[in-house]
Amino acid sequence: MPENTSAPRVCRDCDGFASVAITTGTRHLDGTRATLTVVCQTCKGTGHRTPALGFARVGR
Repeated sequence: MPENTSAPRVCRDCDGFASVAITTGTRHLDGTRATLTVVCQTCKGTGHRTPALGFARVGR
C-alpha cells in the first residue's frame, strides 16, 4: 500500500527547473561557449514554491 506523503510543491513558473544556462552563440578565446546563467524570479532559484500562509475567513 502506498504511503500518504505530501507531494513536493514545485514552482509553477519554472516547473522545478530553477536555473538554466543559455548559450549566447559566441565563443571565448579558448573555444568554450559563452553562457548566461538565469534563475527563476518567482522562486529565487530554489525550484519550490512556498506554501500559502493561510486563509482568513471574512464575514459570517
